[in-house]
Amino acid sequence: MTGRLEGKTALITGSDSGIGQATAIEFGREGADVVVHYLHDHAGANHTKAKVQEAGGRAVVVQADISVEHQVEAMFDEALAEFGTLDILMNDAGVDASGIPVADLDTETWDRAIRINVYGTFFCSRRFVRHRRDQGGRGKIINITSIHQEVARAGGADYDTSKGGMLEFAKSLALPNSPSSWPATTPTT
Repeated sequence: MTGRLEGKTALITGSDSGIGQATAIEFGREGADVVVHYLHDHAGANHTKAKVQEAGGRAVVVQADISVEHQVEAMFDEALAEFGTLDILMNDAGVDASGIPVADLDTETWDRAIRINVYGTFFCSRRFVRHRRDQGGRGKIINITSIHQEVARAGGADYDTSKGGMLEFAKSLALPNSPSSWPATTPTT
C-alpha cells in the first residue's frame, strides 16, 4: 500500500460490517489508526479490529447508538482518550428502508430512520468539526448516502428522505461559515 493515511486516525461509524468494515480495513492498510464503531454486532466490530491490526494499523472498538447525543459524545471521548486526535470521520452507520407504504408508516419507524441517518450524522459531524476547530482546522468528513437520495422507491420514504437530508447536510458542511472557518468538506455519495 501507499501509506497515504500514515499518522492519521479515522472514526468510522457502522464499521462492524459492509462498507464501513471494508473502509476501516483499507484505511488500516493505508496506515491509519481506526476507531471501529458498532451498535449491536460486537463480534463484527472485533473482526474489523483484527483485520485493521493485521493490515498494520492500530484499532479500538467503541459501542454507541449514534441517534442518542450523549452516546455520540461518549464515543468521541473514548476515541480521543485512546488516540488523542481524529483526522477523518466517516458517517456510514444507518438504517435501511422499512418497506412500509407512507399510508401505513408509523411515526416510530419514520423517527428511527431520521434519528439514525440524519441526527446521527449531525451529532457525529458536529463533534468532529468542533474537535478539528480546536486542533487548528483540517480534517475530512465522508458521508455515505445512497442513490435513493435522488431516486425514490416504494416503501422507502423513511430511508430516501433521510439520505436526501444527509446529502443536503453534507452540502451545508461544505460551505464556509466565515473567513476563518474550518476548511470545507466535500459531499461524498
